[in-house]
Amino acid sequence: MRDTLMAETVEKELPRGGDFASEIAGLETQFDAIRYMKKTTQAFGFKTFLICMVPSFDTEKLANASILSNIPADLVNKYDSISLLKQSTGIRRLRETTTPFQLTVEDWEKESGRSPQTNDYIAMLREHGIFQANYFPVHDADGSRATVVWMGKRADLAMSAMMELQMIAIHIYNRLTEIGSFWKGAPVALSEREIQCLNWTAAGKTSSEIAGILGLSEHTVNHYLNHVSKKLDAVNRTQAVVKAMKKGYIS
Repeated sequence: MRDTLMAETVEKELPRGGDFASEIAGLETQFDAIRYMKKTTQAFGFKTFLICMVPSFDTEKLANASILSNIPADLVNKYDSISLLKQSTGIRRLRETTTPFQLTVEDWEKESGRSPQTNDYIAMLREHGIFQANYFPVHDADGSRATVVWMGKRADLAMSAMMELQMIAIHIYNRLTEIGSFWKGAPVALSEREIQCLNWTAAGKTSSEIAGILGLSEHTVNHYLNHVSKKLDAVNRTQAVVKAMKKGYIS
């Protein structure tokens, strides 16, 4: 499959008049940022995105460093279950450079040593249409380092596309710090589903009603709400909604 996949060149024109910068400046909540990133991901032909802190050497799970992402949960769970973070070539390079770079599944295969577990993970990436990751390092005024990563098909990004994506990465990361969606050293990462469940809870919907709206089981909705309550250190759903509103996760 990978041998027959031809690399594409992505040509994009730079936005005129700073349109993307003004749009990002208008984002008010983390949910707004998720919608914006999903739209940008689709516009450039990628499959998924990740915004995360560059993890410290003692960080063991990607989920603990993640700020914003729409990576399928099964990929994140598999990645963390086999402790790939500490072996990651991408993370190692992020600690060494501030220049954008790309890694392909072939690069991941080399770093993994092709153990059965990592082979399974790479097979999962291919099943999800992920053959390449494009890393754009960013930092804030205090020097905290993070990265915005777009993943999808193998592509040779044109210089104009690289420049545009780098500027988007810088602006979206700075906007997330401004709206208080995470805290340096201890980011709280909420998934899109968790935010959706919180939003509908804030609107007065029951778990059963939310399940019908989102096409999930009531058990799954309860799982999301219980999990997000723990993340926000809330004693119940009502407090979780209040805390989520104060911290900019929902409006």
